[in-house]
Amino acid sequence: MAGGERVAHLMRQLASAACRCPAHSQAYSHTYNRVSTGEVHMCERKTDYAFEMACSNIRYGAGVTREIGMDLQNMGARNVCLMTDRTLSQLPPVGVVLDSLTKHGVKYKIYEDVRVEPTDKSFKAAIDFAKQGHFDVYVAVGGGSVIDTCKAANLYASHPEAEFLDFVNAPIGKGKPITASLKPLIAVPTTAGTGSETTGVAIFDFEDLKAKTGIANRALKPTLGMVDPLHTLHMPSRVAANSGFDVLCHALESFTALPYNLRSPCPSNPINRPAYQGSNPISDVWARHALKIVAKYLKRAVRDAGDVEARSSMHLASVFAGIGFGNAGVHLCHGMSYPIAGNVKTHRARGYNVEHPIVPHGLSVVLTSPAVFAFTANMCPERHLEAAQILGTDVSNIKKDDAGRVLADTLRSILYDLEVEDGLFAIGYTKEDIPSLVKGTIPQERVTKLSPRAHTEEDLTDLFAASMKLY
Repeated sequence: MAGGERVAHLMRQLASAACRCPAHSQAYSHTYNRVSTGEVHMCERKTDYAFEMACSNIRYGAGVTREIGMDLQNMGARNVCLMTDRTLSQLPPVGVVLDSLTKHGVKYKIYEDVRVEPTDKSFKAAIDFAKQGHFDVYVAVGGGSVIDTCKAANLYASHPEAEFLDFVNAPIGKGKPITASLKPLIAVPTTAGTGSETTGVAIFDFEDLKAKTGIANRALKPTLGMVDPLHTLHMPSRVAANSGFDVLCHALESFTALPYNLRSPCPSNPINRPAYQGSNPISDVWARHALKIVAKYLKRAVRDAGDVEARSSMHLASVFAGIGFGNAGVHLCHGMSYPIAGNVKTHRARGYNVEHPIVPHGLSVVLTSPAVFAFTANMCPERHLEAAQILGTDVSNIKKDDAGRVLADTLRSILYDLEVEDGLFAIGYTKEDIPSLVKGTIPQERVTKLSPRAHTEEDLTDLFAASMKLY
């Protein structure tokens, strides 16, 4: 049998033998419509057949930030943009970076007006600074707000003719692909939650819509994430808690997301394959490991700022979960969190030194988690039970039909132990606000479409109602 014919014969055998279960039936059966000598054609299909693994380079170690001046020297950096916020600018993490830059003769300009929980307005201010500075390297020192702002500044300074909505996720923005090369960006995370040092995602509040949205593209991911656990020792207890809740939900949502080979549409060109692709075998590894660390160290990290082992471990968990969700994506907890944060009225979160009302991202995400996972469990009960088991619940005698209840109760127990506000009501929302919260969730299809269970506006209404009170 000639070589080409043998390949065709093997492909037909694989197609006929492929697993027929819903989550895996596309593995081989529709990937090729013709295999001939020297020629393979991809067929048109509704769902994707492949996934990509993308992640920033990561360097981890206590005190590793001292190396950043040498890194910038090695890059040949001549004009560095250093971004942070006003609180952090007075704290040791920024001081260490500045000392290293000065020691190694690196020229820089500092931008310290990053807004905690950034908006389109604060993004634009940082973008203007970046455009005027003509920088060749960017450094972000801070939590997700700082790193995301720096990503956006780098993006638009590299595309000076672009309008702001060009790269913002559809349907709010145009969601255009990124075509120009961005400048190198080194991220130095000071919180243990967002995982922004690993991902190509930048989130902000779109003030006119009173909802969060963002930009998601692999081109945004930092060149290097310098993960220095010593920086997490400066986090207040509530910041550590809310950061940890973000890690928890990143891991849970990516682990339970729609499988990559059930996500549609199948891209006609790989440049159109989204950063958030659905659960896949690689992201599953990172999500599981992050959950194990959260189960062991989250409560310790919140209760004792001096617990170096716990704070360091949660910093790594943030990286692990970031790699997982940065490729798989998140779903309903995050999609519903954006209007919760964007519609904040008067709530001022404990432990945050800001002058405006704020519902921290991790808190806005976790408050809906019991309701969400009770809702999604019937689509992949085994995964929900596995997650509950990793988080410390005995599931040996639990039926699959009870998976959602068990994981929801597990999450409520964690939140109660860490003295989390008792639902949306406790942060200023009432049932009268539910229609606006639902309205703010609908445009978040970039993430909500990755829910393993399809949902309607009525379902979202019920989920917000169920999240008004937790205990």
